[in-house]
Amino acid sequence: MKKKITVLLFALLIVNSLSAQLTVSGILDTSVSGNTGAGDAPAFSFGFEEYANLRFQAKMRDMGAIYGAFNFIAASGSYAAGLAGMGINPANENFISAIELERLYFRLRGEQIDFDGGLMRLPFGYGQVWGSSDFLNPRNPLKPDARLRGILGAALTWYPVDELKLLTFYAAPREVLSQESKGSFAGLSLDKHWEKASLQSLYSFETPNTGSEFGIHRIGLSVKADIEIGLVMDALYTYNHETMKESDFFPKEKNDSSLLDGLSFSAGADYSFLGGDLIVLAEYLYNGKKSATALGYGGSFSNNHYLYTSFTYRFNDFTNMSAALLSGFDDVSFTPVISLNHDLFQGATLTITAQVPLDRNLFHGDGNKGELGPLPPDSLQPHSPETGELIGRYGSYFNCSVRLRLRF
Repeated sequence: MKKKITVLLFALLIVNSLSAQLTVSGILDTSVSGNTGAGDAPAFSFGFEEYANLRFQAKMRDMGAIYGAFNFIAASGSYAAGLAGMGINPANENFISAIELERLYFRLRGEQIDFDGGLMRLPFGYGQVWGSSDFLNPRNPLKPDARLRGILGAALTWYPVDELKLLTFYAAPREVLSQESKGSFAGLSLDKHWEKASLQSLYSFETPNTGSEFGIHRIGLSVKADIEIGLVMDALYTYNHETMKESDFFPKEKNDSSLLDGLSFSAGADYSFLGGDLIVLAEYLYNGKKSATALGYGGSFSNNHYLYTSFTYRFNDFTNMSAALLSGFDDVSFTPVISLNHDLFQGATLTITAQVPLDRNLFHGDGNKGELGPLPPDSLQPHSPETGELIGRYGSYFNCSVRLRLRF
């Protein structure tokens, strides 16, 4: 840990030496959570976490800037269990600590061309909930505060005319030890903006690797419009020749795979009432079995049809409450999420969040377990990588977390 802190301070000194215009900002989160476990999980578990995100920006005169961000984490209880699952071992008696590099990249600016390189985020698509096109930074609406991981790569952006952007990018392979560039990502996107609408098209090619002898193609299209009501459509199609079969083109049985297995498609709308104090949002997802949002292919979901709905009401300038419902239609399972946000003072926000997973088995005990229910099906439970045997059955009947966020 001391070595990591020394390296961090040394890096900040290097950045500071590049320019006197160094800006530092960040957040400090203090979080506690309680969970009522299902299956083999503890009947009740408690967790405590202290998390800081430190961000800096150093301008290189008129040529561009250097950006960076570090995460500092100290956790115990259920939060520590999550870190331990990532291979971080406890170094102290009552907490696990870690330092994580989140962003570190540079941007060179020209009159019409920008160049970015390093550890950064490359966002795609306009979807507010599911992020079908955002395949390099997968999302999960049940974890809205999750820190989206960056990618190590480069991007060249060209602005030929106003409101038009052309971007070409490269991202290193997901297999971090690969030295042959197998599984690298390369692609381009086009963004066009009008007064009340925007369009983005995307193409990406993943170079051949294990499981994709001919490489993987991804084609995306995302559109948003603000015409009294806010509309959004986000779609990404993944084509892997290696996994395509004859039945994909001519399915004979209901459960045969099909060409739609590579499609992740979301569409939604939002509208405000009562002078903007009440915001209603709904967004549907079609999740193909081999798509960017599918479990095992970069995403988090195993069924086909989902709907996210939410209501957010602003009581005043300091307090708002939201009620959201994530619904899975295939297995009739749901997860309601209720959040209360209150600004204690400028730069300090208190957030209370509760989740209650529901499915048919919870009410009827008929064995119809749902993906979003208290105890997901065995197919979604952890299995031994060596034997394939089920390790345990884990779930949650109720989860509540309280977070105090300080901004600086």
